[in-house]
Amino acid sequence: MKSRTYDVCDNSRPVGVIELAMDGAFGTPAGVLRRLRIGEADRRRGRGTIAALAAEEVLRGWGCGQVVASVPAEADGVRPLLETLGYTERSRNMVKELAQEPPVPRPGVSGRPMDEAEYAVWEKRLFEGFRQSWIDRGLPPEQARAKAEASRADNLSEGLATPGTRIEVLVHDEDVVGHVWVGSREIAPGQEIPFVYDVEVEAEKRGKGYGRALMLHAERIVHRTGAGMLGLHVFAGNTPAIGLYESLGYATTHHNVFKPLL
Repeated sequence: MKSRTYDVCDNSRPVGVIELAMDGAFGTPAGVLRRLRIGEADRRRGRGTIAALAAEEVLRGWGCGQVVASVPAEADGVRPLLETLGYTERSRNMVKELAQEPPVPRPGVSGRPMDEAEYAVWEKRLFEGFRQSWIDRGLPPEQARAKAEASRADNLSEGLATPGTRIEVLVHDEDVVGHVWVGSREIAPGQEIPFVYDVEVEAEKRGKGYGRALMLHAERIVHRTGAGMLGLHVFAGNTPAIGLYESLGYATTHHNVFKPLL
């Protein structure tokens, strides 16, 4: 990944810093706005706007077709600034601090490990969905397949026996109503937490509260490991899911935004 850090200057006087990188993970090369900081005394004077626009010109020169950024939720001024410059939220990362005691399942509902036959069907569907998501972002089919294969090798190298991986189904009165996959992910340098990679209610069972039940079951899975936090990633357009997660106590940690570079 190509990267470079620049000083933001006002009449040759440094007033901040901006860090840029280039990543090929988004199909066409994408610029990454890693950091934009203006000193407290020099804020609210348009210098952040000028720096962000100058960064776009640098990234165009690098051949980037878009720019992406992951903005911490506490960076109150950065996201509104980027929105005025045409950035759109693509997704967000959310985290919940778990209670000391696991949630009690609703009557008749329980979880169990996914079996090998169920895994074969689920994994095939997951792989094809992941491959198609990259094609939809503009990646050629063969590259999309390669990315899906790489993801499978990274995250499910030993299938159900992959260390740190727990894939379970939720059962209500002996009927499977959905599944949840909990693994681990690094959310900050040196900080790994349990992470919900995939959660889905069976199509014919939706609208009956099983999405909430699955997320509470994910908490019970994590409680078995002794961890105290659980994270997830959700696309910005999935308003019902965001509402569900917020009602369960998840808080947004990062807003992931992007802008096409025309």
